[in-house]
Amino acid sequence: MRLADSHCHLNYKGLVEEQPQVIARARESGVTAMLNISTREREWDDVIAVAEREPDVWATVGIHPHEADQHAHVDTAKLVERTRHPRVVGIGESGLDYYYDHSDRARQQSSFRAHLAACRETQLPIIVHTRDAEEDTAAILREEMGKGAFPGVIHCFTASGAFADIALELGFYISISGIVTFKNARDLQDTAKRLPLDRLLIETDAPFLAPVPHRGRPGEPAFVADTCRFLAKLRGEDPEALAETTRENFHQLFAKTRS
Repeated sequence: MRLADSHCHLNYKGLVEEQPQVIARARESGVTAMLNISTREREWDDVIAVAEREPDVWATVGIHPHEADQHAHVDTAKLVERTRHPRVVGIGESGLDYYYDHSDRARQQSSFRAHLAACRETQLPIIVHTRDAEEDTAAILREEMGKGAFPGVIHCFTASGAFADIALELGFYISISGIVTFKNARDLQDTAKRLPLDRLLIETDAPFLAPVPHRGRPGEPAFVADTCRFLAKLRGEDPEALAETTRENFHQLFAKTRS
């Protein structure tokens, strides 16, 4: 089984302490591609350094909505400049989080739009974080898409089926995390069953959200195999085929990984 972990945080506590071993275990589980996501400007150099060192790891640059208040200076031009690095293949994660509201909502929206403008200019995918903010996320994506198309993915999808339909209509991919394996994730499971195969990605969001049977442990990219097997059974598909297709989808969306 060959897999892609479309979203992980290899530089976060819980993984960074034994990062080489974490990456080795991922490879042993069949993971051939990992996207190491940044959430703050101070992380960018370290996240990129891992991608420079490891041939199957790539990087993003972005500001998480939790951090928007602290990063008013990170504008479209700054993001675009950092995407010139050959190992930076996406922009984000960015978006809206109204569940925690760690940053002012207007500031979150402004930061999100700056990221989307950078995606429009570079044609690199946006990695979207959205929580309790479906209506505003959809509205901003539609408005910004109206200024010129850009690719993207809704990461760690937990939103409604209606929002999934909007994302698909806009041409986005949808990434399913280990949450889909949780007993109380019935609505997500129902949505995951019907997502078109050619728009589906799988992720860990490691070190968070370890899937069954690893609950209670830090997540790591190796566990994407467990989520893949669960998702394949849920959808009535062959796990090997699902792994291969979602891996190909990853490289299709993050086209810079092919160069």
